[in-house]
Amino acid sequence: MKDLKQLPEFKNESEEATFWDEHDVTDYFDMQKAKPVRFSNLKKTTKSISLRLPVDMIEELKVKANAMDVPYQSLIKIFLTNALKTA
Repeated sequence: MKDLKQLPEFKNESEEATFWDEHDVTDYFDMQKAKPVRFSNLKKTTKSISLRLPVDMIEELKVKANAMDVPYQSLIKIFLTNALKTA
């Protein structure tokens, strides 16, 4: 195991970003002790897709979504999420 360097104090985020651009994190932290972290409250990145659906299916989705007081595209995401969980 190598000796770890002392991490300097930073005046601001910009200074810290510049520091990490020029230094290796493994010189300052023991990566063997690192643990995975989940940031569950972060908004997921989305990507637009084009999906062709029959007109009658879209109309049915809109009716169901309206009854549930949600946008129909959100309802589609709910259905897909549930389908993925049970697949």
